[in-house]
Amino acid sequence: MEKDNSFLGTEPVGKLLFKLAVPTIAAQLINMLYNIVDRIYIGHMPGAGDLALTGVGVCMPILMFVSAFAALVSSGGAPRASIFMGRGDNAAAEKTMGSCFSLQLIVSLVITAVLLLFHRPLLLAFGASENTIGYAAAYMQIYALGTAFVQLTLGMNAYITAQGFAKMGMLTVLIGAVCNIVLDPIFIFLLHMGVRGAALATVISQGISCAWVVKFLSGPKSILRLKKDTLPIRMDLALPCIALGIAPFVMQGSESVISVCFNSSLLKYGGDVAVGAMTILTSVMQFAMMPLQGLGQGAQPISSYNFGAKNVGRVKSTFRWLLAVSLTYSCTLWALIMLFPRMFAGIFTPDPALLDFAAKALRIYCGAMGLFGIQIACQMTFVSLGKAGSSAIVAIMRKFVLLLPLIYLMPHLIADKTMAVYTAEPVADVLAVTFTAILFFFQFRKALRSMEN
Repeated sequence: MEKDNSFLGTEPVGKLLFKLAVPTIAAQLINMLYNIVDRIYIGHMPGAGDLALTGVGVCMPILMFVSAFAALVSSGGAPRASIFMGRGDNAAAEKTMGSCFSLQLIVSLVITAVLLLFHRPLLLAFGASENTIGYAAAYMQIYALGTAFVQLTLGMNAYITAQGFAKMGMLTVLIGAVCNIVLDPIFIFLLHMGVRGAALATVISQGISCAWVVKFLSGPKSILRLKKDTLPIRMDLALPCIALGIAPFVMQGSESVISVCFNSSLLKYGGDVAVGAMTILTSVMQFAMMPLQGLGQGAQPISSYNFGAKNVGRVKSTFRWLLAVSLTYSCTLWALIMLFPRMFAGIFTPDPALLDFAAKALRIYCGAMGLFGIQIACQMTFVSLGKAGSSAIVAIMRKFVLLLPLIYLMPHLIADKTMAVYTAEPVADVLAVTFTAILFFFQFRKALRSMEN
């Protein structure tokens, strides 16, 4: 394994993006299996699989929020570490990583305490009904105990990828995902633990992944190493990381707020079946978004390193490659969902009524998915270049300025009020992508000029 990452500034960009992005995409897809596999098994539980699936779906906003706090620290810290490495300042990169590690550990302990104390009222606020609260609370009680594992696995794995070790980053999540796939049926069906078994399998699997990440970053194969003297939190390094991480935090954390709004509106207009369908829709949306985010994370070390090294041509080339590949993927997946919605919905439920409803809603909810390639390519490049303000603006625009009001506005404009709630998503996406593309055009040119000067 290479002990320096100078190849980020020398290898052909297309080949390098493929080399880094393929393992990163695989890691994102594998990581998605933690919750997806839980839902597949839970949805097929005999007797009350549909209610159990809906109950676990209500937990998703909280799980997204946990992941968002990992992104708040690591998604800003990893690009800044790459920029420091591009400048040849590995000492500052190591101190950045160490500060972020300690900060994430503190944050995870606070989140664990909050979830253990207040999980039931949170779940009720997030759309649980009297029929599903038992399943949701049972899952969340166990999952909360593994919060630190989730935080450190997601957060610190970003630093493995940032150094150019994309395959090692993929292996980190592969180990946990395989454990989860094996343990799920044992705990859920063989030991008759139901949703508690699904949560326990996830916690154990994340714990194994966490141990692997910390071991690698503390060992001799890592360029940047976790050491005792780098662990104290240095606010002059940590605060810029948090500022840059605001956009990924808003992207993921806002999913919690948005899910609450979706679930409450859907429960009002369509009942438990509409909320259950939303669980399926968000699962498919994750399937769409994870590879795109993996592409962006694969491009991040290249963009950040060459931005730090002031290599204008390679920064421009990296964005062009990222945009082309992202757009090709998002358009292809959009076409498949439009053609075969029942196939995607059928992965998560055998219930005929829920399947019919979800298939119809899926076409509406994913109507603008083909444009996601533009949104993600621009937004991830903002983060890679350290543009904290621009990345935060586009994240806030899509979720809070556009989508949140549209969830409540669309039922007043469309006769089928339940489907009108789902329509808010594609309408917001079209407007958000237009705004992001215009902002990126001006800000990217400005960033390139600053490098040339």
